[in-house]
Amino acid sequence: MGIHVIKMPDLGEGIAEVEVVAWRVQPGDSVVEDQVLADVMTDKATVEIPSPVHGTVVALGGALGQALAVGAELIRLEVEGAGNVVAGKAAAAPREAVLAEVAPPPPAQIKQQAAPVIAPVLAAAKAATPAAPAHATRPAGEKPLAPPAVRLRAWDLGIDLQYVFGSGAAGRITHADLDAYVARGGKPTAGAVAERYAELSGEQTVPIIGLRRKIAEKMQDAKRRIPHFTYVEEIDVTEIEALRTQLNTRWGAERGRLTLLPLLMRAIVLAVRSFPQVNARFDDDAGIVTRFEPVHIGIATQTEPGLMVPVVRHAEARDPWSSALEVARLAEAARSGKALREELSGSTITITSLGALGGIVTTPVINSPEVAIVGVNRMVERPVIRDGAVVARKMMNLSCSFDHRVVDGMYAAQFVQAIRGYLESPATLFVE
Repeated sequence: MGIHVIKMPDLGEGIAEVEVVAWRVQPGDSVVEDQVLADVMTDKATVEIPSPVHGTVVALGGALGQALAVGAELIRLEVEGAGNVVAGKAAAAPREAVLAEVAPPPPAQIKQQAAPVIAPVLAAAKAATPAAPAHATRPAGEKPLAPPAVRLRAWDLGIDLQYVFGSGAAGRITHADLDAYVARGGKPTAGAVAERYAELSGEQTVPIIGLRRKIAEKMQDAKRRIPHFTYVEEIDVTEIEALRTQLNTRWGAERGRLTLLPLLMRAIVLAVRSFPQVNARFDDDAGIVTRFEPVHIGIATQTEPGLMVPVVRHAEARDPWSSALEVARLAEAARSGKALREELSGSTITITSLGALGGIVTTPVINSPEVAIVGVNRMVERPVIRDGAVVARKMMNLSCSFDHRVVDGMYAAQFVQAIRGYLESPATLFVE
């Protein structure tokens, strides 16, 4: 038997170090060639690291959230044959001695790895011993992981999540797990109704790692370095909504249904032709603004790990249906964790939308090193005075933020007014 050390590979693009965001294996696990060992986070995306050999895990190279340099030891395997460690004390050390050098993983790490490790064990135990208890508590001090909607439902049902097994990522409890718990005979905890109004004293510490850490760092850097100013304008979207309805009625079944987003993307493409300073990136270290002729629009997308910005490239060359299909494809790739690094970088201007959740005004943070971001707010029908008469119109605010170092207030206002003109007279979106 020998020791095979897997080192952090060079992921290209000048990446010097990565952050470990998930271990897929633990010491003692058997692995096969091409099995994913860990997920690491670069500045742009999460990358899976596979095993090049068969073997048994002896040691992990770091804890969750730890930064590892390219070339650093990622994982150590015990393999058949000599392995790749030079003969000597390290190679000759027995497996027990190597394991003794490995510090036990922190509780957060154990918790995040619970699902993939426990699931097959429970399945085997159930098959071997049918009389095993259906509901088991977690170890002392381990808190169940569940999204707010699941916690609220469990609260309404009077179910203590301590007794519910989670099948989701990192042992997260889902609605299906609640249903399975009830189906197995799980009942509300005694006194649950009374406890609903009991005083609470618990607290939970959540490490900021992986994508959440990258988002925090980028937002902090953007707010620290960029002097933001936000310009808000009210848009009458009655006509473009009527056009969108007509287009969906005529072409929806054949080309796909349109939302407002691809029409807004077209309005931005046309507006930046007259205001190229907003379709740009600013290298403040070099003091250089780069204006772009192509319009690569970033679409801020909420995913389970956090906010991601997939990029619709060459939006200037796409009609609304093409833009809509590309937005849907990229959003699905981002939410499923399959987006490529090149699909998450290179944007020249970004759109962010919280309109579906309500809100009349936002102050969006610029996606550095860009210099502008367009924010979409809630659409609402309300009375408006037109030609001396009160009429019902569909109104929506655009909240757009700009980098005041390179975009002046009047220039930004003119850019937003250009977008407004296209959206309020939607025929102009299709007239060159």
